[in-house]
Amino acid sequence: METSEIIEKLLLITVLFAVTLGIAAYATYFERKVAAWFQDRVGPDRAGPFGIFQPLADGGKLFFKEDFIPVHAEKWLFIMGPGIAMFTALMTGSVIPWSKEMFMFGQEVALQVADVNIGILFIMGFLSIGVYGIMIGGWASNNKYSLFGAIRASSQMISYELAMGICVITIVMMTGSLSLKDIVNNQHGFWENGYFTWNVFKQPVAFLVFFICALAETNRAPFDLPECESELIGGYHTEYGSMKMGFYLFAEYVALFTSSAVISVLFFGGFNFPGMDYFEGNTLAILGLVAMFTKTFIFVFIFMWIRWTLPRFRFDQLMHLGWKNLIPISLINLLITGIVIAFVQGWF
Repeated sequence: METSEIIEKLLLITVLFAVTLGIAAYATYFERKVAAWFQDRVGPDRAGPFGIFQPLADGGKLFFKEDFIPVHAEKWLFIMGPGIAMFTALMTGSVIPWSKEMFMFGQEVALQVADVNIGILFIMGFLSIGVYGIMIGGWASNNKYSLFGAIRASSQMISYELAMGICVITIVMMTGSLSLKDIVNNQHGFWENGYFTWNVFKQPVAFLVFFICALAETNRAPFDLPECESELIGGYHTEYGSMKMGFYLFAEYVALFTSSAVISVLFFGGFNFPGMDYFEGNTLAILGLVAMFTKTFIFVFIFMWIRWTLPRFRFDQLMHLGWKNLIPISLINLLITGIVIAFVQGWF
């Protein structure tokens, strides 16, 4: 790899890191405003005009609070837990194609940190590792409520990853590739040759199951059993404070953003949009970037909408839905997809 390519990737990584953290920070503000809207309240309105500096105030509060470790906690594991959660949440964004290539400084710049040919496996792998941050933090706290939250998190993520993985297999079967870029390119435009190109129209069942599993994987209500405040007083991060607590909270909102981006890539065409063939060059790349972020923010809003609308499941209902409903539905959908691909030529 040439020096210019290394500099290009480092700049792209820096920009993606800054944008992801900025969106995660202001997602907390946006969620509080959405909650206030649903509940006919005002929401944050003291820190700056319309409360727009509230995330900065919250971050400063966490940063300057006393950092403590419980006496009987496993010190190094207690410190490691939030770091693992944050690291795995940030890494998933590195293989997402945010738009088409742009031409800058006389060369083509890909708006994707790493175009690996197993991009979707990369994301699923880091999703699987992410639960270790919760498990380690909950166990190392030496608190029974934290331990209950860690056990719930591991059970929940193992259960819902199965159905999610099966839905991903249907998309891979249709596309013939594990690369996220190939999956997006396979959904070119919006309508071609008399068919919708976006996967949501070809796989509506897979999208619905994947979306429900994404709610569970990100510990969002109504699947927020690992941190259920009314039962576990905070769950796996009960004993955490200062920026260790902040890392767990930030990781949740980073995961919310990246999960919304992955849903947009797999089912809603990613950076593709209707009428894109009328544009080219940097104009096409910028419009694709706008389309990608618009779809992502729409799903972020839907995640928040669901949180402040639906009541929490009981844990037995959560496991029942995952094992007895979503997994059978996704398996049947996988079987039907295989039959259609084998016997109906040109359908996908």
